[in-house]
Amino acid sequence: MTHYKLPARPETVHWGYFSKTIEPVLTLRSGDTATIDTITHHANDDYERMIKGDEEAEAIYRWTSTEKAVSRRGAGPDSGPFEHGPGEGLGVHLLTGPIAIDGAEPGDVLEVRILDIYPRPSANPEFEGRFFGSNPSANWGFQYQDLIEEPKPREVVTIYELNMSEPAHVSAVYSYVWTPQTDPDGVVHPVIDYPGVHVDHATITKKQDVLKGISVPARLHFGTMGLAPAEADFVSTIPPSYTGGNMDDWRITKGVRMFYPVSVAGAMFSVGDAHATQGDSELSGTAVEISMTGKFEFILHKKSDLAGTIMEGLTHPLLENDDVWAVFGFSVTNYLAELGANHQYEILTSSSLDNAMRDAFRKLRRFLMTVHDLTEDEAISLMSIAADFSVTQVVDANWGVTGSIRKSLFSCS
Repeated sequence: MTHYKLPARPETVHWGYFSKTIEPVLTLRSGDTATIDTITHHANDDYERMIKGDEEAEAIYRWTSTEKAVSRRGAGPDSGPFEHGPGEGLGVHLLTGPIAIDGAEPGDVLEVRILDIYPRPSANPEFEGRFFGSNPSANWGFQYQDLIEEPKPREVVTIYELNMSEPAHVSAVYSYVWTPQTDPDGVVHPVIDYPGVHVDHATITKKQDVLKGISVPARLHFGTMGLAPAEADFVSTIPPSYTGGNMDDWRITKGVRMFYPVSVAGAMFSVGDAHATQGDSELSGTAVEISMTGKFEFILHKKSDLAGTIMEGLTHPLLENDDVWAVFGFSVTNYLAELGANHQYEILTSSSLDNAMRDAFRKLRRFLMTVHDLTEDEAISLMSIAADFSVTQVVDANWGVTGSIRKSLFSCS
């Protein structure tokens, strides 16, 4: 087996979309491992702390009146006219990949093991060896139309520092209210509406001593991780779906084994949107968005070998760690197939926790009946007394509910 190192550079990242059509930046065999760097799409909220001096981050974010290092930043069309550049409109996350898995075919399952996660330090000598992330309370957040203080509505960016001393934790450094920002092409952004826009700190007022005395335990994880779907050439990173993506679950962390159904040749795995910590719901629209590196192992399970395993009949992401199995319910199970030709816009108005809860229930019921050979009545009773259902996010258009069941319940069977 071979270990690879995949840095984050303009030629190894894609911004705002999953795609079955772009060339993989790396091809692995089942059993190979890879160390993968990711850069947060919110780094320009504080250029001094999260980009300055970091050659790879600076290269990715390079945007002048004559050059834009990563032009396509979304799942939209590749021909204009544009305000911001090709692909604008749908998708925001900066992903490293895609990585092809040799021999992967539709119907297979790709197991991705997260062996380690560690943050990317600031390269600015002023902040050398320290780790920073950003938490915008944004216009797509659950709170945006339900504010009680003035001015309203408003978007507020809070910059956090991650301290890796045990126990690892984050604490707020300062915050600011978003003010209209002008990008290098002369486009004014009155709200946070396009990834990678540099925030000119001469235009903002920093509020110091926010959340004073409060320390939040770290939960290092990847918010967006998954495979390319088959239904469209370019698919927005915002709504999660059956091949994974922007699930924003803090449980997808070191020690986890994620299982994804393969829908295209090569599987086409990408990862990014790393978080220093997050609560269930990701209420404001973001977590503490940070640049991180992960070490992964990739195991390909062929369709012919799935019977009698936890992957039998799997048509959605499945999480396994030492303690639980967990399934992910969505407002629309597979919005790419269910919402017609305009699916990537239709999903923006289809959010429902009721539907996400029912989807999680159905997936966990199927898992218990198929994998653990329970009757439907047994599965329902067990879920009612022992399963945990959590609201993972209410901000990604396709809202999410995670349903988990403890492995210890089956230790005597």
